[in-house]
Amino acid sequence: MTTSANDSTKSDAPKHVLVVEDEPKIAALLRDYLAVSAFQVSVRETGEGTVEWIQQHAPDAVILDLMLPGVDGLTICRTLRGLPDKRAADVPILMLTARVEEIDRLLGLELGADDYICKPFSPREVVARVKAVLRRVALGANAPQPPIDLDDERFEARVRGQPLALTPVEFRLLRKLSAQPGRVYSRQQLMDALYSDHRVVSDRTVDSHIKNLRRKLADVGVDPIASIYGLGYRFEWNDEPPSEKTA
Repeated sequence: MTTSANDSTKSDAPKHVLVVEDEPKIAALLRDYLAVSAFQVSVRETGEGTVEWIQQHAPDAVILDLMLPGVDGLTICRTLRGLPDKRAADVPILMLTARVEEIDRLLGLELGADDYICKPFSPREVVARVKAVLRRVALGANAPQPPIDLDDERFEARVRGQPLALTPVEFRLLRKLSAQPGRVYSRQQLMDALYSDHRVVSDRTVDSHIKNLRRKLADVGVDPIASIYGLGYRFEWNDEPPSEKTA
């Protein structure tokens, strides 16, 4: 079942947040607090059909419970991130769970969740986190585009007009990271993007490709790839000269 707290379709409509939660009291609490904060809110009580709903309605963010009837939250998250529909694939996801074990948190992030919220929670904190995620998305969308040209047909890359001699793997790696500046990608996510046949490769393989890509970028005077300890890598453009980094 899906309910909507606001059906505005104007161009200046409030940000639309989908809450996927099977506990009615929690869903109602989140809906009410988000609505008071001027969000448009829709609620789904099951995981079944949620991916298709997101593709059809294109919410600005999703609060996704881990344990759902039909299809669990991690499966939904993984499916969304693998979609060719970029708008659905890139929707910000905040994972909601009562399971606080570290493995659940890390697994959720590995599959592409932007944040996680543990039950019991403060609804005000949830609203604050939704706003923070949407701010990050807006900043990324409004950030100046880095002077990197990527030709997908020829697998050619240029920075400020200077050619980069990249291998196909390095090219795909740069394409993946630069597509969403500021987003942290885990090694597993990068491996999935680099190797469509899902071959088994080690974390060190990705680190080695990152190291080689950084070296080639440094040769043309840029250093846009940052290591995020314990999580992975992200692309953050700046015009400062390269510094010594290790993968």
